[in-house]
Amino acid sequence: MTGSPLTNKDAIRGTASRVLRAEAEALAVMADCPPEGFARAVTLMLGAKGRVIVSGMGKSGHIARKIAATLASTGAPALFLHPGEASHGDLGMVTGDDVCLLLSNSGETRELSDLIQYTRRFDIPMIAITRVTDSTLARQADVALILPDMPEACAIGMAPTTSTTCALALGDALAVALMEERGFAADAFHVFHPGGKLGAQFLRVSDVMHSGDALPVVAPDTSMGETLIEMSAKGFGIAAVVEGGALSGAITDGDLRRNLDGLMGCTAGEVATPSPRFATPDMLLSETLGLMNRHKIGALFVVDAGGQLCGLVHIHDCLRAGVV
Repeated sequence: MTGSPLTNKDAIRGTASRVLRAEAEALAVMADCPPEGFARAVTLMLGAKGRVIVSGMGKSGHIARKIAATLASTGAPALFLHPGEASHGDLGMVTGDDVCLLLSNSGETRELSDLIQYTRRFDIPMIAITRVTDSTLARQADVALILPDMPEACAIGMAPTTSTTCALALGDALAVALMEERGFAADAFHVFHPGGKLGAQFLRVSDVMHSGDALPVVAPDTSMGETLIEMSAKGFGIAAVVEGGALSGAITDGDLRRNLDGLMGCTAGEVATPSPRFATPDMLLSETLGLMNRHKIGALFVVDAGGQLCGLVHIHDCLRAGVV
């Protein structure tokens, strides 16, 4: 090894800068002039009654898997089909209602030949993503999306780097265009992402709230002795004062401390804070947590559109659901 550690570190950072700049320049070229036929490709995918079958070999295969996953998670039914497996029986997965999206940088990937022929034989729409305009794949495709003819970012100009980045970005562009054409909204996104932080961001109060017999409920004329028993039994540190099913007040630990003198001689209605803050069943759980944090409260009662008490959400429910 030659040179000082600082020199080597600078050289490595220089490589990073060169690679990122090369790939960014290729993306900029494609952004300035998106591939001819992009709108038609989106129209074909929108019109498919079945799925988008995405395939590619090698590095293109890895990109194809990601594109299929992105399409599926954003409302466009899709799957990745390995071209080798396709040639050994899995072509039966492809139907006349599907549309195929095939990736090959050179457009001459031998393993795709059976899949190409199958789409031509059964008149299945086929979209190509390739760098070579006059390649077999581009010529056979109903729509050919041609990637910019830019050098690969590696030192020898051979390792798939710039080309795979462009293919991946183009796949993202297709997925986003389909989302927008379909009017795919946040609620629909949550349906496909119920787990992890993405799922937690779209959880609503109704998904986690306590209801029914779990709610600590008292009438305005309930004695504070009975109210304390109800609060202790339900374990939320809060009680709802309800009249005719509607929330008229709430009793918290703070209300108890403010009324210590003569507390046991009072009724729930006399101690409660009138017109308390509340959540609604359709509020995002993240929004509810923000409301709790702003007002330094640990729980909120939930009131429906008719003003009726229907639930309770505690800050611990938000944390357990992964909302932070």
